[in-house]
Amino acid sequence: MKIEPYDQKVTDAMMSLLLMADPDEREVKGYLDGASILIAKDGPDLAGIAVLVKRNCEYELVNIAVKESQQGKGVAKCLIMEIKALAKNLGAAELLVGTGNSSLSQLALYQKCGFRMSYIKADFFASYPEPIFENGIHCLDMVILCAKL
Repeated sequence: MKIEPYDQKVTDAMMSLLLMADPDEREVKGYLDGASILIAKDGPDLAGIAVLVKRNCEYELVNIAVKESQQGKGVAKCLIMEIKALAKNLGAAELLVGTGNSSLSQLALYQKCGFRMSYIKADFFASYPEPIFENGIHCLDMVILCAKL
């Protein structure tokens, strides 16, 4: 597995992955401009993608997605560790990540990678065009986690 920076136009395959993690295409396109993108490659094939943005003085991992056939192989953990290193090199003292209240496996992953729950953005996903349901739970709130760098 190779993790590398990506600074070209996002491909359709990359956008498909990003939309797996965040189904609001308008939202995704909105945070890509000016973002730092890392991709994971398995040989020549795209295995995963992660997007880091700086808003004001805060750095946030706004999207991370791994191709279904590559899930469970540590790709997301590698991407997160590289994003943390990138954010630290850019001057961040901490890194934020948000996920849905219903995203149980993501909440576990982030905590395994050193993030701690920080606060909740109530009704963040309520305005999405289509309702989101995961694990039998209506996803309405965004849980924000923070890792010290």
